[in-house]
Amino acid sequence: MTEAERYGNAGDEELILRLRDGEQAIMDYICNKYKNLVRSKAKSMFILGGDNDDLIQEGMIGLFKAVRDYDSGRDASFYTFADLCISRQMYTAVRASGRQKHFPLNNYVSLDSAPGQQADQEELRLFEALAARAELNPEAVFLDKERVAYLENTIENELSAFEKQVLDLYMTGMSYTQIAKVLGRDEKSTDNALQRLKSKIRKRL
Repeated sequence: MTEAERYGNAGDEELILRLRDGEQAIMDYICNKYKNLVRSKAKSMFILGGDNDDLIQEGMIGLFKAVRDYDSGRDASFYTFADLCISRQMYTAVRASGRQKHFPLNNYVSLDSAPGQQADQEELRLFEALAARAELNPEAVFLDKERVAYLENTIENELSAFEKQVLDLYMTGMSYTQIAKVLGRDEKSTDNALQRLKSKIRKRL
């Protein structure tokens, strides 16, 4: 009998209880079930730095912690709790790596619309402004590098530690509600931080 046949009809909450009662094979099933979630998150975190394989490993550590710590009477669904634990573990690893370069020229998101939404044509798009080059000539490349360095200096000196954390996660495509969960902060303060950092960066462009 395959793992899917043996455990596929049971919910995650039931499986975790059975795992804690001694059915150790369930852990392999949960790992296989959630490996695509881990890989997907690793791809988004990769733009913040770190090796993709290392991030996957960190994500699996986060999944193990989720299985260990999940409390059905306290937490939401296991999927939601696992998603949070995986994101936190990966983000902690990225921050610990001490990566300083936040803005590769070939990666950008709008600072004027929520992730996944289309901004108006007139709205300023931070990374489009940085990455847009009418001609790939040495002068244009040099100017782009200057502008990126200027922006990174602005981020380093003018954003608070919390705002930098919010920006890091926003760069992965997370919404402010998801960012709040990863950082363990309330949604209002996280959204306020996102709006503040957007305003600070726009003023420097």
